[in-house]
Amino acid sequence: MAPIAISPERESQPEPLDSLTAKFDDTIRFYLNGTRVVLDEIDPEVTVLEYLRGIGLTGTKLGCGEGGCGACTIVVSQYNPTTKQIYHASVNACLAPLASLDGKHVITIEGIGNTKRPHPTQERVARGNGSQCGFCTPGIVMSLYALLRNNAAPSRHDVEEAFDGNLCRCTGYRPILDAAQTFSAEAGCGKAKANGGGGGGGCCMEKNGDGVDGGCCMMKKTDGDQPIKRFTPPGFIEYNPDTELIFPPALKKHELRPLAFGNKRKRWYRPVTVDQLLQIKSVHPQAKIIGGSTETQIEIKFKALQYPVSVYVGDIAELRQYEFKEDHLEIGGNVVLTDLESICEEAIGHYGKTRAQVFEAMLKQLKYFAGRQIRNVGTPAGNLVTASPISDLNPVFWAANSVLVARSATQQTEIPMSEFFTGYRKTALPHDAIIASIRIPVTKEKGEYFRAYKQAKRKDDDIAIVTGALRVKLDDEGVVSECNLIYGGMAAMTVAASKAINFLVGKRFAELETLEGAMGALEKDFDMQFSVPGGMASYRKALAFGFFYRFYHDVLAILDGSSEHVDKQAIEEVERELSRGALDHDTAAAYEKEVTGKPNPHLAALKQTTGEAQYTDDIPALKNELHGCYVLSSRAHAKIKSIDYTAALDIPGVVDYIDKNDMPTAEANKFGAPHFDEVFFAEDEVHTAGQPIAMVLATSALKAQEAARAVKVEYEDLPAILSIEEAIEKNSFHNVYREIKKGDTEEAFKNCDYVFTGKARMGGQEHFYLETNACLVVPKPEDGEMEIFASTQNANETQVFASRVCGVQANKVNVRVKRLGGGFGGKETRSVLLSSALALAAKKTRRPVRCMLTREEDMVMMGQRHPFLGRYKIGVNKDGKIQALECDIFNNAGWTFDLSPAVVERSMTHVDGCYQIPNVFIRGRICKTNTMSNTAFRGFGGPQGMFIAETYMEETADRLGIPVEKLREINFYKYHDTTHFNQEITDWHVPLMYKQVQDESAYASRKEAIAKFNEGNKWRRRGLALIPTKFGISFTALFLNQAGALVHIYHDGSILVAHGGTEMGQGLHTKMTQIAAQALGVPLDNVFISETATNTVANASPTAASASSDLNGYAILNACDQLNERLAPYREKLGPGATMKDLAHAAYFDRVNLSAQGFYKTPEIGYVWGENRGKMFFYFTQGVAAAEVEVDVLTGSWTCLRADLKMDVGQSINPAIDYGQIQGAFVQGMGLFTMEESLWLRNGPMAGSLFTRGPGAYKIPGFRDIPQDFHVSLLKDVEWEQLRTIQRSRGVGEPPLFMGSAVFFAIRDALRSARRDAGVVAKVVGDGGDGGDGLLRLESPATPERIRLACEDDIMRRARVVPKDGEKSFFVAI
Repeated sequence: MAPIAISPERESQPEPLDSLTAKFDDTIRFYLNGTRVVLDEIDPEVTVLEYLRGIGLTGTKLGCGEGGCGACTIVVSQYNPTTKQIYHASVNACLAPLASLDGKHVITIEGIGNTKRPHPTQERVARGNGSQCGFCTPGIVMSLYALLRNNAAPSRHDVEEAFDGNLCRCTGYRPILDAAQTFSAEAGCGKAKANGGGGGGGCCMEKNGDGVDGGCCMMKKTDGDQPIKRFTPPGFIEYNPDTELIFPPALKKHELRPLAFGNKRKRWYRPVTVDQLLQIKSVHPQAKIIGGSTETQIEIKFKALQYPVSVYVGDIAELRQYEFKEDHLEIGGNVVLTDLESICEEAIGHYGKTRAQVFEAMLKQLKYFAGRQIRNVGTPAGNLVTASPISDLNPVFWAANSVLVARSATQQTEIPMSEFFTGYRKTALPHDAIIASIRIPVTKEKGEYFRAYKQAKRKDDDIAIVTGALRVKLDDEGVVSECNLIYGGMAAMTVAASKAINFLVGKRFAELETLEGAMGALEKDFDMQFSVPGGMASYRKALAFGFFYRFYHDVLAILDGSSEHVDKQAIEEVERELSRGALDHDTAAAYEKEVTGKPNPHLAALKQTTGEAQYTDDIPALKNELHGCYVLSSRAHAKIKSIDYTAALDIPGVVDYIDKNDMPTAEANKFGAPHFDEVFFAEDEVHTAGQPIAMVLATSALKAQEAARAVKVEYEDLPAILSIEEAIEKNSFHNVYREIKKGDTEEAFKNCDYVFTGKARMGGQEHFYLETNACLVVPKPEDGEMEIFASTQNANETQVFASRVCGVQANKVNVRVKRLGGGFGGKETRSVLLSSALALAAKKTRRPVRCMLTREEDMVMMGQRHPFLGRYKIGVNKDGKIQALECDIFNNAGWTFDLSPAVVERSMTHVDGCYQIPNVFIRGRICKTNTMSNTAFRGFGGPQGMFIAETYMEETADRLGIPVEKLREINFYKYHDTTHFNQEITDWHVPLMYKQVQDESAYASRKEAIAKFNEGNKWRRRGLALIPTKFGISFTALFLNQAGALVHIYHDGSILVAHGGTEMGQGLHTKMTQIAAQALGVPLDNVFISETATNTVANASPTAASASSDLNGYAILNACDQLNERLAPYREKLGPGATMKDLAHAAYFDRVNLSAQGFYKTPEIGYVWGENRGKMFFYFTQGVAAAEVEVDVLTGSWTCLRADLKMDVGQSINPAIDYGQIQGAFVQGMGLFTMEESLWLRNGPMAGSLFTRGPGAYKIPGFRDIPQDFHVSLLKDVEWEQLRTIQRSRGVGEPPLFMGSAVFFAIRDALRSARRDAGVVAKVVGDGGDGGDGLLRLESPATPERIRLACEDDIMRRARVVPKDGEKSFFVAI
């Protein structure tokens, strides 16, 4: 699918342009990994990523296509005309035009090392457990490599900042940072408290270390001014900068020549002087000027804009200069933002702090401006001309009274910033002109003050919600003589708060009436409607007021620090310290064996860090191959009146299309067992925006996308339902109802001391696996056979539905899965949608067909975690003992069932949390809405159920007036208690871990310290929470709890294992090889797992439910036991010293079968719904987490100061893998509960469509969102009496995710404290209320907006926007 095409009018190209550029060269020359490359006949539409992957360098990945995830990071080395030095820039290859490479050296992941000779960065990330699924890893390694190439001795701050343009969904970032910090100059310093991985960064400068003035001891020089030898962790490759790829000497002499190339559709020009550029602009004013291509590429890809003529200006040295003048700094319009950071730092030194306040403000904004890869190519001129209403830099330029110097071929004009923006994305720049330079005035030595602020959903690499630059100039009397209050995010363009400015001028600044009057004027300036475009009206107003309030007191403190009017606490913003972490490495000592129990790194980690690991779309192109692209519905609910493929089929390279009419039968178009209520291709009606209507097949992915856009679909709109609340109101439910009943709740409520009611609401979550759904289908010439290479967690279902749509038996379809770039449940059922369509296409065309969904397509089609609503009624006695619980649970299934019944079932079994409640009645319903069908996601309803549980615990504790920690403890299950679904609790360690975490994290003393901190702070609040978890392990569908395995021993003693589970980063293959090696008594490197395939292990269950190690591990053990039995005589005969090679050899010649098929099914389980009997889960994985946060009440931003996690995973098969799962799940859970918000558009042409469809709008946690202090340990020194799993280990993939909610509840704790000061508290029962009034009801996710809106201070009260009758918000949260 691609967006609707909006093409600017094509003008006939003026003849003079051809003659003007006739002498331009048409060949680009660059170096790639040290080898010279010369290209002519260049396709002008190709990006560097498409070029690299096209020539087989597939280590560079496509993750999002918009420069938001960093998976495509490469390094481009070039001579920098600004700094006059060679600079190694990390760059997003998905955005960079191929034309930009001329005269540069491109370095990809393949160029720095391989598995035989890895680069130290590759080795340390791999061995430090910094790679799980591995899809993001090459980009992360290249960011680290770029840092080291530019700075061989980076500080720990430099290292932590190096990854601000990279995302990872698996690891939780901690192991990557620990590995990267071994390269920092402070690593392993002489006064370290702990070295390297797990014990913090290991530097004397760490908090609570005995830091010395002047920095870390490693930064000091020794005699003869030689730096101290760089620290290398024991057993690792030493990093030696002298051995790096050199900058090719030929490029130092490379003469940049003007370039011109292209075809009938598009022309590229690359002038090398300003004159050449202005000449082109004069004859072709519409030519698109491209600097970093960070905005243009997004316009082309996502808005389908077409620019027939593009002019690349990145190599014009004249536009990249800067000069310090007496009263201003002049910078070239095309100085890259990374250089602008350095220029700002230089300016602060040059002008002094007082005169350089504007550059300090600019530096602050730049620090959080996109990621490093974008700052390495983005430019201020590009930023200005894009005219984004939420730009971080434009308010700074305007507030400083900067002047833009615009040049055309005929004249030079000066445009004041205050006159530059004329409307939404419109400017006063003449069509034939460029921004040559920007003059930024310095502030006066005395009486002038300048500050800039920004608030976004996430600190790093995020677009602003509101941004502001505020400047005030006072005369000697303290009267305001000049003032600029410039805001972004408050209107359709960057605006000045003109009423507030007019009010302030002439007023004495230090008088409190001035503050009050200015706030009143700001209210008039920003009188927003509740339904304002972009939403968040109250929050945006509160931010505008908050920024001014902060600025006012900042200036006041400088004028008169001792004044009683100064609110000093409002000045400081929440800043993060460097992060660190600790793991308990002795956890498995008691049960470690020769192979199992050892913390081996992920087996594929080194292949992943070197880019050699092959993912589905990395399979080389096949002869005659076609590419598919979906035609997706653009309406949430509509009848299809007509579909016209004519224009699409007319595009050269388009071969065919498939839709519902190509299905062998009407039944074949249906999928989604057991209800079969979903269709592969829409039939007469579309039920959600993003529903597949057809798939276009073409010779390239770009051609297929263009053709999909050209298909014309006419609709007749029907009413659409989006949210749970709407579905309940309109009685729109899927036909499933579940209930669990134990005891008599009605009677219990009558006898309780108190009965409370409330609700818990939480949003969904996008999987955001870094590798989107991808598939390649290869048809064979005989018998309808085909081979499917798929990124799926469910090879079996992929096979079943491919055979259905192709009308062949399943034995003709072989599905092969090497690895997935992340799954998290999102590729359990939904991947079948793509693989089945491609199978049908391959059958129809008899050609191989591939498709890798774009990030946007994946997000609009593939479903999310289910949003949930729980309405509870709880009965409790005065002693805090809960007597009864009734709860109605609703989930938003979307338009079809998918796995929604099982998800609601699991939520119902987890709504007890860890608490014994004698009388329980739970009812579950599934809402039918016009959104994409929601699906499995790590936790599968468990986190939603437990969130409802912890919400009623928190709210009940507030109403009873007792600490929630105590309420939890009073109600904990005890050994041999039974749950509400009548399962006995065994091996119960939650109470023990609850105590251990409190002791190990000094919980009680920190709680006291927090209370003191909060007493003395109005605008900064801290909170602490302690959250337990128990997660049932087993598929709730009984038949899925089975697994098969196949084990071969070859002559040479090597062993090949096949099992039904897929490797998606969770380390399943690593654990399975360890089990096989241990069972057969061979070294780990003797065992190999090649792939998961339906022709080796048939009828496999999906890799899900945290049960894959249990199921497949026992199946492998079963096969190994059979082989051991057959080999026993030879072991006896050949003695204990015999190797597997000797044994296999002897057995083979005796005609002994050296292959064995193993099988396992989980015993004992089998719950019967409706009767509330039978065992639901084989066991429960348990854990406890404590989290501490600090919240900036003025803006809603926060940071997690510390998290302590303890998990009971039984006897770990591989502690390193388990720690990785725990850290990754916790951070993913933290994202779910605090940051990740899916929003739908309410009105307009895209009404009912998903708005958050890429990393630009949808924010997952980044490197600097994780806890600053991150401690993880596994429970040890206990007995697991009832646990009968493989090696007595417990499933660990999903259970830790809910512990991320500890951060949510810590935020809630901080907010309760802030509200208490504003006089808003929950009335305690017995004090004249039921506790409902003033109770904090916080929805998940606790975004900065929700946090700020939960506050009740004066600024927030005056900022609240009340909807008018019938007025609704801009966005819908479903």
